[in-house]
Amino acid sequence: MLKDLQVGAVLPAQDLGRARAYYSEKLGLEPENPDAEDNLMYKCGDGTGFFIYQTSNAGTAKNTQMGWMVSDVDAAVAELREKGVVFEDYDFPGLKTENSVARMPDGSAAAWFLDSEGNILSLNQTP
Repeated sequence: MLKDLQVGAVLPAQDLGRARAYYSEKLGLEPENPDAEDNLMYKCGDGTGFFIYQTSNAGTAKNTQMGWMVSDVDAAVAELREKGVVFEDYDFPGLKTENSVARMPDGSAAAWFLDSEGNILSLNQTP
C-alpha cells in the first residue's frame, strides 16, 4: 500500500523564525502556512514537501535527514553558495568530497549542508 504514496520529510527546529529566514533567504522557499506559529509547511516539486516543527531536539541527528534531486549537482552547489549556503566536506573510507561534492562509482553525486537548525540536508544527482 505505501509504495504508491507520496512521502514527505519532517525536520526539527529549535527556532522557527530562524529556520523560516534560512529557508527563505538561502534556499528560496516560502512556507505554505505563513501565519502558523508552531510549524512550517513547504511544498516542493511533484507534490512533495516537508514540515518543520519546533523542538529542542533539533540538530542532534548525525545523518542526512532530507535531500533534493538535482540534474546538475555542481551547478546547484554553486548557486546555493552564492546565497551563503556552506557545504560540508567529508573524507571517510568510501566517501570523499572534492569541492564539496562526492562522486560515486555508479556516476551519481551528492553534496551536503546544514540548515540553520543543524539538520543535515543534501543535493543528489543520479547518473
